[in-house]
Order: sequence, then C-alpha cells, then structure tokens
Amino acid sequence: MTDERTDTTAPPAWPTVLDSVVVHASGAVCRRLAHGTLPVQSAPEGSPPAPRRLRLTGLPSSLRPDSLRAALPEGPAGWRITEVRQEAEARLTEPEQLPELRTRLTQAEQAEAALWSRSGRLATRIAQTAELHAVPPPQHPTDPGRPAAPGQGAQPLRRAPAEALLTLADFVDERLTVLHAEAEALGEQLRQATRERELLADRLARASSAEPTTPVGTSAVVLLTLTPDEDARPLPAEPIAVALEYRVPDARWVPTYQLDHRQDGASGTLLLRAAVAQRTGEDWSGVRIAFSSADLHRPAGLPELRSIRIGRRQPAPAPSGWREPPSGLGDLFADYDSVPRPTAPAPRPQPVALGAAPAGAPRPEQLRHRAAGPRSYGAVPSGPPPAAAAPAAPSAPQSAPTPSGPPPGAGAPRLMHAQLASFDGAPPAPPAPGAPAPPEPQPPHPAPDLLDYAGLTLAGPTAPAGRRGRLHPGARHRTAADHALAPALPPHAVPPRVSAGSFDQRHDAEARTDVPSDGVWHTVGLGRLPVALRPEYVCVPAVDPTVYATLLLANTGDRALLAGPLEVTVDDAFLLTTALPTLAPGATRRIGLGVAESVRVTRRTESQESTAGLRGSTTVLTEQIHLELANRLTRPVTVEVRERIPVTGEKEIRIEERPGTPPWSAPATPLEIHPPGSRLWQVDLPPGGRVALSAGYEIRIPAGKALTGGNRRS
Repeated sequence: MTDERTDTTAPPAWPTVLDSVVVHASGAVCRRLAHGTLPVQSAPEGSPPAPRRLRLTGLPSSLRPDSLRAALPEGPAGWRITEVRQEAEARLTEPEQLPELRTRLTQAEQAEAALWSRSGRLATRIAQTAELHAVPPPQHPTDPGRPAAPGQGAQPLRRAPAEALLTLADFVDERLTVLHAEAEALGEQLRQATRERELLADRLARASSAEPTTPVGTSAVVLLTLTPDEDARPLPAEPIAVALEYRVPDARWVPTYQLDHRQDGASGTLLLRAAVAQRTGEDWSGVRIAFSSADLHRPAGLPELRSIRIGRRQPAPAPSGWREPPSGLGDLFADYDSVPRPTAPAPRPQPVALGAAPAGAPRPEQLRHRAAGPRSYGAVPSGPPPAAAAPAAPSAPQSAPTPSGPPPGAGAPRLMHAQLASFDGAPPAPPAPGAPAPPEPQPPHPAPDLLDYAGLTLAGPTAPAGRRGRLHPGARHRTAADHALAPALPPHAVPPRVSAGSFDQRHDAEARTDVPSDGVWHTVGLGRLPVALRPEYVCVPAVDPTVYATLLLANTGDRALLAGPLEVTVDDAFLLTTALPTLAPGATRRIGLGVAESVRVTRRTESQESTAGLRGSTTVLTEQIHLELANRLTRPVTVEVRERIPVTGEKEIRIEERPGTPPWSAPATPLEIHPPGSRLWQVDLPPGGRVALSAGYEIRIPAGKALTGGNRRS
C-alpha cells in the first residue's frame, strides 16, 4: 500500500495508534497517539524557532472534521498547537494487498459475466437455427407451373422437393435439441455462479470496513502546526507525543446483564456487559474502551426572540442572503423548447430468450384474443380499424400529433374523462356565502439546505419545467460515514438514552478490548454490580395451584441499573433471558425463574349460606379457605401465598374477615400486581416441612339486595 507523498518539502508523516475510545449513546470519541521527533529546520542564528508542520496518518475517513482536537500531553514546554486541519489523500492499493474476499468476489463476478456472454451467444444461435426454412427459387417465364400467356396452354406443375424439405426439418430439429441441452446445462452453471457471487458479496458486506476493498480510494490525514512561544526552548532531541481526538458517528451500545444465582443460598453476582457495534472504518484493536449514556452532540444554542418588544407582534426577519426566485423563469427556455429534436434511434433487437418462440411468432394468448375479436367499450365503431402507420424515418423531426376525434370504440368513458379533464384549467368557483375567508398566502421560506450556498446547483434546460433556472441542493456524495449505523437491537435491549433519563453514567471496561468494524454486536465486560438477592416462591392457589420460583433483585449501589436484557444462570446452567427495567438505587425487582416442582400447595374451600336478623332478612354467605404447603427441597424456602376477598361498593353490603391461622395481611403498598382485596401470607417452610393455612370471610346481604351472576360458592 502506498500512502506517502513523494514531495520532499511535504510535512513529515507521523503514524498514529488508536489508544482509547469512549462510546456514547450514538457515536464515539476516539483518541490517537503519535510519537516522533520534530524536524530540524535551518534558521538564522539567534532567531526564534520556526513553526513546524506535521502530517498525522492512519485516520478513518468517517471522522467529523469539526470535532478534531489536538494536544501535547508531555510537552515540549513553550510550544503549542495553532492549527489542526483535515485533508483527503489518494490511497493506492496493490491488487495482491486487497482482502481475499474482494479478490474472490471479483473472480466470481468475472466468471458470471462470461457465462452471461455465453448465454447470449447461445440464445442467438438458437434463434437463428429456429428461423431456418426452405426458400423457393425465383420463378422465370419458362418455369413449369407458371401461368401461360393469353392464347397458350398452361405449363405443367413442378414437383416439390419433399425429401429436401424433410431433411432440412430433421436437421433443424436435431440442432435445436443439441442447443437446448447446452442451454439447460449453461443455465445451471449460471445459477450456481450467481449464488456464489451473492454469497461472497454478502460475506464482504459483513466483513470489517477497515480494510480497503478497491484499488483506489481516499484516506484522511490531519495537518498539525506547532508554533513556538516567545520564550520557547530549543527543540528537544527525544521524541514527543501528540494526542488527537475526533468523533465518529457509526457506533452505538446497549447495556446487558448476566445474573449468576446459587440455589444453596442467597448468594449471586450481577455482571454488567455492553453490547457494542461499530462501523467507523477502523478496527478498535487493543484499546481502552468506555461507555457513556450521554449524548455525544447536544446543541446548546440559545433561542432567538422573534420580537424585540415583549407583547408586540413583529414579522419574522427574512433569512439573510436569500430571496424569492423571480417570476418568468420558464420563458427563458421558450426558444430552446421550440427547436425540434431528432427522434431517438430504433432500439437494437434483443437476443431471443432460451427456449422462446421466434420474434415474429404470436403468443398463445394473442392468438386467443385474435380469435375472439377486438373488445370495444362505449359506442360501436362505425368503420374498419385503421391501418398501421408506416414507421417514420430516423432523421424526421418529431412533431406534435394531429388532433383528431376519439378512436372507434372509445365512447362514453373517454368522453367523460375528457370532460372531467377540461375542468382542470377552469378558474375556481367563488366561495359560498358565509364561508370562512381563505387564509392569507404566507411568504415563501427557504429550506435549510437552500442556505448552503456551496452545495447548490443551477438546474439546466434538461431539468423538469419547475426546476429549470433555479438553484437546488446538489446530489451529495455519500460516504460510509454518512450512512448511520442501525443494526437490529438484541432482544429486550433498550437504547441507553431512552432508559437513562436525566442522569448519565459512564462505565470503563476492565481490560483492553478488540472491536472490529463490521457492524455486528460484540460483548464487552464492564465488571460486577452491587446487588442483593433473595429467593422467594409465589403462588395464587385460587387461580393456579402451581408454585413459581422468583428472585428479588435489589439495587444496593449508588447508580441506577439501565434497562436491558438479563440472562439468568442458576447453578452454572442457563435458565432464561428476561427484560430488566431501569432500577433506581434501592429499588427492587422480582424476576421469575419458572415453575418450582418441589414445592406443592393444595386448596379447598367451605361455603355456607344462612340467614340472620329479624325474620331472617339478612343473607349470610360464609367462605372458609384451607391451604396446605409442602416443601420437598433440602433447603428452607419462603413462600408468598396470595388470596383475595370480595370488595363491595354498596354501603348496605358488609364483608367481614375471619381470623386466619396464621393471620394474613393486606399489602403494605398497593401495586398493580395486587388488586383491591388482596391478602398475603409469608410462610417459611423448613426442608421437608408442611404448613396448614386457614382463613375466611362473611358477606352480609340485606333483603333489599341480591347477588346477580357469578358462582355463589366462590
């Protein structure tokens, strides 16, 4: 690879090495280091040192020029950086230095192109062979079978060469059979070559974008100027270091977590990992990497007031340097449009497809349409269809078509369409009385891209009528840096800017990391997080007799846990992947671990109906609940049993709870998972132990009220 200038007066090239990267919510800040010795320049004795210029190489072309920052972390004293500017240079790559995938793809494309060329030639041969037919010789007055002159007898008929015609037909048939067999084999080779080319192209698109894929390209370099101060010291003999920072857009990350839980106790660890994807045009090899949830670029400009005085409306000032295009620009091209244009030449005949009929042969559907006759709509045609017009000469000027009446068979629908189209140019109808007045026309406002004068292009006469003679944004050459990286997020992943809220965080990786520029998600470990784990079992016997294992995860650190996917591992075995919401410091989240087969619960109820009060005017419904829990594990467990009692909205209907054994309790704080009337038991079960629970309630319904619907026993 040749990337150096041959001019001896050019600044010396210092190669840079990527040292650290900080990945933000969208984009990254890269820091490169360059080491070298400042060049010595001849100067008059006693004069101060002259400025030195350096050329830093090895930078990606996707960097933002406005984000360049340079510094001298280790001196020398008395020297400062006064200019940092990006330039583009040509990059020439030898064919043998291109990636192997690029070479294989080029070979596959060439092989496919050769097969397509063979296919076209074979199709031409098939078409030419299919057109072979016997041509009778021209007739002369003395040939047999020709009509005789008046007063003479007819000549005898000449015998047709049937044997020669049959021989020609057999030859054409045999030749077409051989050619079609070759075409079928060639078509299979072409399909395999196309598949191979598509596979290689897909692999090359997924490969790292840091390696060059074309022999000629562009590379980014930075020109840096070092200027001495008045009290600058002489140049040091030892090498100095230059730090360069820049911003690249095509990088993003999302947080992920891995929870390792041990069932023999309440121990466990929560690992924070970052899934990062980047396609910046450079591989991050052996770099110190950090991840931040902050925005990389957040505009902080103050808004401009449209009114000078508060309370008085004033028109908005016109944008500086822009005015409305003058009227009548379309008339400038009237003479240009009046010049007749030569018609386009007739297209060249295309080769006949393999196995297709000759060019002049009608298709079966055309034969069916001809047999059925032409279809017509509306009026009945009054005469025979017009003959086909003769083709015009290639050099004849194109003229406007001669107006004529509607063609035969185009009656009512076309006439109605013409009548509707005639109203397009009519003036608008006056508004109805009492209708609101139309809004006043607003002055035109320029689009933001119309103020970029360097990127505007004047449309010429070949442009559409509405764009000719006007300035429009030109087609901007899009590079790899202009295409935003948008890979599909992993399951349950949430962008950090969405889950972080108003507080930003930064996490540093534990070791140097390699992240290739392939646009694929890679995982980077960020360390352990302080959390508290407590296993619990939950069951709702009234709905399902199954007991579910859960894990209470409490954030005991001083940072919030950002939302993201959580991989749960129990005793070194992967269990499931779930979504972890954002947890503030001190918040708790219950994580489901599935069904616990070793913890059982049984439920039975007793329902009684009686009357009370004077003359039995009150109906009393008594419900008694009996539960039994069994623990078949070798360790103690805590089970949360959830029940629910009815809730009434009538003052006359009373619901009274019966004391439970052991007593149940209402939730301390109402949550979405606890509907009104919820009651809880927190039961500690020893290994192999059993516990019986009982509780109940009474519903007192006066005579004027009655239950409607539902099951009276539940």
